[in-house]
Amino acid sequence: MSYLIAGVIMIALVAVLTLFMGKNGGGSTKDKKTSNRNKAQIIKEANKKLAKNPHDPAGLIPLGDVYFSSQIWDKAYLIYNDLSKLDSKSGFVNLGECFLRLGISALQLGKNPEAVQALVSAYKINSVSFENNFYLGKAMFNQKLYEKSVPLFKKAILAKPESTGVYFLLAQSLYFAKKYRECLSFFKKALDEDPSNKEALFNMSDAMFQEGRGDRAIKIFMHLRADPVYGARSCLRAGIFHTKINDLNSAIQDYEIGLKHENEPSDIRVEIEYNLARCYFEKNQIAKGLALLKAIRNSVQNYKDVNSLINRYQELSQNNNLQIYISANSNDFVTLCRKFILTKYKNSNVKIQNIENDSLYTDILTEIFAATWQDVVLFRFFRTTGSVGEIYIREFHEHMSDVNAERGFCVSAGIFSEESKKYIEGRPIDLIEKTELTKILKQISI
Repeated sequence: MSYLIAGVIMIALVAVLTLFMGKNGGGSTKDKKTSNRNKAQIIKEANKKLAKNPHDPAGLIPLGDVYFSSQIWDKAYLIYNDLSKLDSKSGFVNLGECFLRLGISALQLGKNPEAVQALVSAYKINSVSFENNFYLGKAMFNQKLYEKSVPLFKKAILAKPESTGVYFLLAQSLYFAKKYRECLSFFKKALDEDPSNKEALFNMSDAMFQEGRGDRAIKIFMHLRADPVYGARSCLRAGIFHTKINDLNSAIQDYEIGLKHENEPSDIRVEIEYNLARCYFEKNQIAKGLALLKAIRNSVQNYKDVNSLINRYQELSQNNNLQIYISANSNDFVTLCRKFILTKYKNSNVKIQNIENDSLYTDILTEIFAATWQDVVLFRFFRTTGSVGEIYIREFHEHMSDVNAERGFCVSAGIFSEESKKYIEGRPIDLIEKTELTKILKQISI
């Protein structure tokens, strides 16, 4: 008997639980079916009214509600486009809501100009609404009208401070408007909301970099170097920073890691290759630098000064002494300049009296003893491959008087301006340009 009673109790419990589940968890499917039937009924009734009058608000409004809540954006757009053209005086149409929903639907469909137009109309009706400010700001952002999106996002935050996602869009707007300092605090708030937002992290560090806070930004760039999306760009920024502080080995490492990323944008890849080539040249790894520049030339015509750099460094690769003259360290450069003087006056006795190094040139004061004459001669060696202007030649002539030099030579790996050449007429100064310099350098053995 006890087993029978226990069985009855168990059956009763199962029945109660089944009934309870049917009313609660199991009822969700029924609710969905009911909801779908309700929507279908609303659409059916609305279409009946619109069949009689295509502009009947009594048909358009419920139909718009269904399509908008169901995120059927193309149909919602058409409905609210029709509603926006109706007379609001009848009391049937809420134009503020109509323009807002029209603008949101247009945004979702990628119709940015139409979205701006609709959302501006909604904003004119209510300029303090969170939705009107947020979505109009988003439309302006999509149009790259960042100066206009900034105040809209700020007003949206004032209207609803607890809203999520707005800080990021505001920070992005300020960043793209190049207001780097102002965007930083908003990026920090966006990262507080979503610490995994790599775009916010990269753009915040780039804003720091642009603001001259490279020492702070570099830590983030180094952290992001391996990221599949932002890695190449982070490597580029890290390389630029390390180049600026003359840490060429680290810069080369940054750029080489950047080139290992396979999915980076082509413009980023080309910029990395260009900067890496410049670093290679600084380290006298000319063959590596030339290979990169030639790859750039094959993919992008007339990129920056690639063609002139190729011509310059191809010549350097064929003339080791010219390479030393332009690119070597100060000690090797001065050694080469001394040998240049000895080669030019190879049949005379040369005494070096003084050597002065400047950031732009090196002066070597000499006393030359020949068989029939004796002179104090001042040499000035310019390492530039560009044009040397008259102002430097005038200053050189004055310096000759200061050191009692009777003759002077200005030597350059580039050329001298026409004004420089006119200035030396009638003065004891000779200008030696790249062509003559190269001939003399070929006679020197180091």
